[in-house]
Parts: sequence; structure tokens; C-alpha cells
Amino acid sequence: MEYHNPVLLKETVDGLNIKEGGVYVDVTFGGGGHSREILKRLGDKGKLFAFDQDADALENTLEDDRFVLIHENFRFIKRFLRFYGVKKVDGILADFGVSSHQFDVAERGFSTRFEADLDMRMNQQNKLSAFHVVNEYTEEQIKDVLLQYGELRSAPAMASVIVASRVVEPIKTSEQLKGVLKKFLPPKHENKVLAQIYQAIRIEVNQEIEALKEFLLQTPDLLKKGGRLSVISYHSLEDRLVKRFIRNGMFEGEPEKDVFGNFEVPLKKVGGLIVPTKEEVKINNRSRSAKLRIAGKL
Repeated sequence: MEYHNPVLLKETVDGLNIKEGGVYVDVTFGGGGHSREILKRLGDKGKLFAFDQDADALENTLEDDRFVLIHENFRFIKRFLRFYGVKKVDGILADFGVSSHQFDVAERGFSTRFEADLDMRMNQQNKLSAFHVVNEYTEEQIKDVLLQYGELRSAPAMASVIVASRVVEPIKTSEQLKGVLKKFLPPKHENKVLAQIYQAIRIEVNQEIEALKEFLLQTPDLLKKGGRLSVISYHSLEDRLVKRFIRNGMFEGEPEKDVFGNFEVPLKKVGGLIVPTKEEVKINNRSRSAKLRIAGKL
């Protein structure tokens, strides 16, 4: 199964500060690039658990006694690690990008480059697909999805056009959706706007924001003292949540301060924001929007 090189490979794994006998988790296994790098740095007594909800990723499983691949969404990380008798780990890695494989397989419906059925499910067992969002959500719900997850100012008008068009016939494919929204796609920025539309629908289909929040909230409990969290985000919605959680231990508002103006947070930022070099972006264009943040358990 063809997967491209993982983004910020060295930097992300370096961020885990790997101990030879440690226990680590790669919650976004994909093609296994990050996992392979972690295993290279682990000793015989080390252990690596990986998560991936996409059945295609299971074909990349690694034959290594120190490795276990769990076919589940990372939002259930605590529950499934407990099943293996693991309550605390030394490091957790997450790369929240859609895998190159998912983009490159036309029938999965993730890419604006291909004619495909509206699908976009990372877990093929899920009932909710892009078709359901486009054809069964109310106008208000579609507007909210496009506004919140795509940050599209034309969201109300787009939602209205989608609902009017599907009355005539269901919108089944990516080309049909593109045709319905043609007037919102200026020739110079067509790909950019389409990418925002696809991103919004994909996030809704896969409940990505809810899964990210649930995952982050479990990490302080799972990490041993001094353990590391290494996270790559690709759009501002995700990065904002990761940044706020590391800084404040919460996603909104400010934590309660004591009389001296201090507040306690479970994680502490390690280093600054890391982004790909120009060389990496040249080799892998999909890395251009990647942002890596690293935190340590206090």
C-alpha cells in the first residue's frame, strides 16, 4: 500500500525524547513511517502501540515483537491501552493529516483532483459519509459545517445552493458538488476554495474536532512524569486547540489563577513551534501547512 514519507519525521520523534525501554504510542499509524522511526530508537524491552481506524492502514502492520497495531480511533486511546494492561506511557505521537494514501486513492473521495462518490470516511464502517452531509443535513447544519470547519464567508449562500440543487437530484459525486458550487469558485482560487469545502465536510464526517479534544484530554493522565506529547496539525482549527490545551490545559477561556496570578497546567510547552524546512516542502508539498508542537508532562 503506497504511503508517502511522513512529515517532520525526525523532529516529531526527537520530540518524544525516546528512552530505550520506554512505552510509546503512535496514534496515527498510516503508512507506519513514524512508528518505524520510533522502533529504531527503542531497545529490546521497549514497546510501541499504534492506532489507526482506517482498514487500509492495517496492511502496513510491522512484524516486530515490540509492536502492536490497534484498529481503532485514537479518541479511545485510554480504553484500548488499558485492554493491553497499559496505564502510563513515556510518549505519545500524533500526526493529524489525512494520509497521502487516502488522498491518492480516488474512490475514497478525499481529493479535489478526482471524480469520485462523496465519501470521505476515514473509517469505512462509519454510517455518516460526505453524501449524507451534503444530501441530508439541513441548510442551517450545512452552513455551520462550512463556516466553522472551512472558515468560508460564503457558507450561508453555499448551503442555500446545495439544498436547492439536491431537491432536483441528489448530489452524489465530487464533480456534481463542484458544479453546484461553481459560482463560488473563482478561477484563480478554485483549488483553495474547493480544499476549504472538502476540509469542512471531511472534518464533519469524521468528527475530527471532537476526536481531537477527547484525545488531548486523556493525554495528561496517560503520560508518566517527564513523558512527552508530540503533535502535528495542518489547519488553524486543530493547531489552535493543541496550542491552547498545552498552554492552559483547556480549549476555551482561561484557567483559574491563585492570589499570585499563577495557575497549574498538566503539560508544559517544550521548545517553540516547529514547521517544515523549505527543502522538505519542496520534496513534499503536503507538508507546507504542518505545525509541530511538543509538550512534556510536569
